[in-house]
Amino acid sequence: MLPIHLFRQNKELILDGLKKKNFRDTDLVEKIVNIDERRRALQVENDALASSQNAAAKSIGQLMAKGDKEGAELLKEKVGLHKEQAKDIAQKLSDLETEMQDMLVRLPNLPHSSVPAGKTPEDNEVVREGGSMPDLTAQKLPHWELADKYKLIDFELGNKITGSGFPVFMGQGARLQRALINYFLDYNMAAGYKEFCPPFMVNEASAYGTGQLPDKEGQMYHAVADNFYLIPTAEVPITNLYRDTIIQESELPVKMTAYSPCFRREAGSYGKDVRGLNRVHQFDKVEIVQLATPTGSYDVLDGMVKHVEVLLQSLGLQYRILRLCGGDMSFASALTYDFEVYSAAQERWLEVSSVSNFETFQTNRMKIRYKDGSGKTQLVHSLNGSSLALPRIMACLLENNQTPEGIKLPQVLWSYFGKEMIG
Repeated sequence: MLPIHLFRQNKELILDGLKKKNFRDTDLVEKIVNIDERRRALQVENDALASSQNAAAKSIGQLMAKGDKEGAELLKEKVGLHKEQAKDIAQKLSDLETEMQDMLVRLPNLPHSSVPAGKTPEDNEVVREGGSMPDLTAQKLPHWELADKYKLIDFELGNKITGSGFPVFMGQGARLQRALINYFLDYNMAAGYKEFCPPFMVNEASAYGTGQLPDKEGQMYHAVADNFYLIPTAEVPITNLYRDTIIQESELPVKMTAYSPCFRREAGSYGKDVRGLNRVHQFDKVEIVQLATPTGSYDVLDGMVKHVEVLLQSLGLQYRILRLCGGDMSFASALTYDFEVYSAAQERWLEVSSVSNFETFQTNRMKIRYKDGSGKTQLVHSLNGSSLALPRIMACLLENNQTPEGIKLPQVLWSYFGKEMIG
């Protein structure tokens, strides 16, 4: 959520940022400015009434001490009138505050100055590429055929049990999932991230804190009876661990990692681009989250990008890093880098990670703060990234490493999987 002082100090900056994000309902900015002006004027009036009441109360005591009961009674009537006025102002202030908050949460975060203008994924900037194209035979198979050939995943069985987009991993497929999760967690912990195992459902306040509500309620599974939401990513519960908390500056940056299943209703279209593991309703992911000082958060972001890049290099996958344009960024992000790996059998790039800096957008909602060296309380910056999402990583590992004898796994997974090859 954008801080209200920004609307007072630099309204044009907000409008320019919203334009870069292709946000159309910019009338909200002027409405928020007007409500804030009315609210502050009422607050001045309320403060004046409070001051008048205090002065009157003191005078009443003095008049009573002098025996001027008539004068004291007149002042009491005046105080009573002021109390009624103050009660009315308090209600108006409360109504305006609610109206302003309802508008503030509808505005996305402002993009960082380095974010390119653009509306679609085609406008994203390629920052760098790495890895090499696998040399496959003309008989190369897509991962859904490999999964069937080696009995790794049953998509139809998942459809029978739950519905489309809920695959069943079995045998060596389930084993590979577990191997990847363990490797990703160990890799993150070796870099100083503390592991958590959070709940996989959150309450409304938690979903609001990280920006899923009210922006993405249609993409989340909702347990209506308890008003809980199945998490779309572990970012939601582990960032909320610090909600309403003041952190010591010496403790920053806070580095957290967690594995979780992720649930998203957004799947459901048809065609080869969403076939197999390319897009599913439930998938596994290992997440990294950091809380950092405002002055250091973009250095932290660069470090997180490098962290994910080295992880992809260890898997031997061809990859590229994109800086997302304004129109392709998430609601809450100020700057996002996407990682894509090349699917040699499908001959297309697949997104496997997003690494983002949200600056104070989330922490303003969650009231996650720290005390700086001068003792001043400030909001921290929050950052998160996938390290990594499993479905498309698994798809590319199967496709890019297929041989006539089986699927040769990268060496870093041998000890986790228990052998070198699927087949």
